Amino acid sequence: MLSLICQQNAKILPQLLCNVRYASQSHKPKTAIIMLNMGGPQSVDQVGDYLHRIMTDRDMIQLPIQSKLGPWIASRRTEEVKKKYQEIGGGSPIYRWTDLQGKLLTEALDQMLPESAPHKHYIAFRYVPPFTDEALQKMEADGVQRAVIFSQYPQYSCATTGSSLNAIADFYKDRKQPNIKFSLIERWGTNQFLATVFAERIKEKLKLFDGSVRDDVMIMFTAHSLPLKAVSRGDTYPHEIAASVAATMSKLQVPNPHRLVWQSKVGPLPWLQPYTDDAIKSYAKKGVKHMILVPIAFVNEHIETLHELDIEYCDEVAKEAGVKQIERAAAPNDHPTFIAAMADVVAKHLKTGPSVSRQFLSRCPHCVSARCQSSKEFYKKLCNYIECSKEM
Repeated sequence: MLSLICQQNAKILPQLLCNVRYASQSHKPKTAIIMLNMGGPQSVDQVGDYLHRIMTDRDMIQLPIQSKLGPWIASRRTEEVKKKYQEIGGGSPIYRWTDLQGKLLTEALDQMLPESAPHKHYIAFRYVPPFTDEALQKMEADGVQRAVIFSQYPQYSCATTGSSLNAIADFYKDRKQPNIKFSLIERWGTNQFLATVFAERIKEKLKLFDGSVRDDVMIMFTAHSLPLKAVSRGDTYPHEIAASVAATMSKLQVPNPHRLVWQSKVGPLPWLQPYTDDAIKSYAKKGVKHMILVPIAFVNEHIETLHELDIEYCDEVAKEAGVKQIERAAAPNDHPTFIAAMADVVAKHLKTGPSVSRQFLSRCPHCVSARCQSSKEFYKKLCNYIECSKEM
């Protein structure tokens, strides 16, 4: 039944959302949807603090003498990164997109699941306001009965979702946990509607190519890279990204060749390759002159899409390499099918669970982090794993 509702919503969601009654907004929220993400500076004034928090977060990146080297790197990069944000309008749109996505999601959930309504979204960013602790404090003050921690990174990595989850664990470390029923959605990269929206975004760009070359356009799925040290430890991110690519191509049903490439490497250590910019250059040398870049790991536009992909790669690198036509597929943003994807994921979770997955509770084979172990134990207790391991 739920699957049928979601399939129908994917088609009629625009009309559905226009007809939503907002009466529930005046009532006390019953169910919180805590939307985890890295966040991005809304103005150039926030860039320095944003970089400082990233470079001193050992869940995100590990550096020698990090307490000193991290702030130094952040300070050195601040002016350069400020210029990039100025080139895309003066700040990141990630808050605006996340807020809109949250509103559309909760409106859809109110229609689909009146028994857990009203639903309210809370944005919990890791490195810029609104911070995770701010979201949790607001949620507690609202007196919700249930809270779904919902990662906005569809594919799990210890450096992204893992860091945000550790921030929640830190918040409750020396604090009494509220009388709220918590549960966790930490990965959802193969959801059928998510694959469909990426396929639809690709189709939008394929239409821009002349029919004589359309079937030969190279589709390059690009995702934020990861240090090989993390991959060797057993981080599941690379194969979860690959699974999203496979699901998307299954929905797309086109003869085009495709590859998975990696972007946004930071620092001197080896990271996952091939790098996106190098792949563009190499394919151009091989005679591949028509390409589409697909940001498969990003659910909304931000600096990695608007500057790195659009300006640095599609404009500068591709032109220099002699590429005849390169397009960049839009992020899901507020696409109706993407809202249906989020609603499908959360509604199924609210209906059947689990409160926390065994996949999350399982550690990487070479993990030796005491912080990771304590975090897993925390979520067992927070989400009442012993009593709710089979169903919610």
